[in-house]
Amino acid sequence: MSINADHSELPALTFKPLTPETWAAFEQLFGERGACGGCWCMWWRLKNKDYETGKGESNRVAIKNMVDSGRIPGILAFHDNKPVGWCSVSPREEFLRLENSRIFKPVDNQKVWSIVCLFVDKTCRNIGVSTQLIEAAIRHVKDQGGSIVEAYAVEPKTEAKKVPPVFAFNGLASAYRNAGFQEVLRRSEKRPIMRFVID
Repeated sequence: MSINADHSELPALTFKPLTPETWAAFEQLFGERGACGGCWCMWWRLKNKDYETGKGESNRVAIKNMVDSGRIPGILAFHDNKPVGWCSVSPREEFLRLENSRIFKPVDNQKVWSIVCLFVDKTCRNIGVSTQLIEAAIRHVKDQGGSIVEAYAVEPKTEAKKVPPVFAFNGLASAYRNAGFQEVLRRSEKRPIMRFVID
């Protein structure tokens, strides 16, 4: 598969992995609420009890410790040096909730990297930032030696129906299709599992 490279009408973005050097930008993007209700993008990585107990500062510290240890939990998008987007992408086994999910249990025994969250600043939504983030995630996975990127998209019943951002943090199926993903399985009507196979 190939990435759709036609971004002539989209904002010019740059992308950087989340590291100690970009941590301040991550905090700036997520703000005091930690993106959504103190999540700090730890929901997929923790048991529900641990996540709920850690909402807010504990979740922030948890992902900060991950970054400080040398792990890269995702990538940031920048526009004119301002952080405007985030994509959580890591090997599937790092996401505890995927392993325990009925809908998103493994498709097969192949090693995959998973995109579990897309967060875009409210000033930059609905202009194609998500698709560019997904494509940047593909490049990141390739750089890390991965060969399959998997996503757990949200697909409304009709294309005209809008999904509130708080319910679309996995990313819309249309954004993944624009980036070259294909559906491989659907165990729930509105939640296709999609993949991009890196050449």
